[in-house]
Amino acid sequence: MKTLLGTEALLAIIVNLIFIILTWWAITAIKWESIMKKGHVPQIRLFMVLLTITISSSVSSFFLNYLQYAKDLTFLLK
Repeated sequence: MKTLLGTEALLAIIVNLIFIILTWWAITAIKWESIMKKGHVPQIRLFMVLLTITISSSVSSFFLNYLQYAKDLTFLLK
C-alpha cells in the first residue's frame, strides 16, 4: 500500500513538472512587451511565472483526476 502511494506521489510530481515546462514553453511564445507596459520586465516575468503555475496546476490536476477516474472504473466492472 505504501509503495502504491509513493508511486502515485512520484507520478504527480513528474506530471506537474511536465506541465509546468510545457506551459512555460507556450507562454514564452507570447510577446508580453506589446501587451503590457514597456520597461516593466520584472513584473512581466512574475506574471508569466504565476500564470504558468496557475495553468499547469489546473491542467495537471485535470490529467491526474482523469487517470484516477480511469483506474477507478475497474471497480465498476468487478
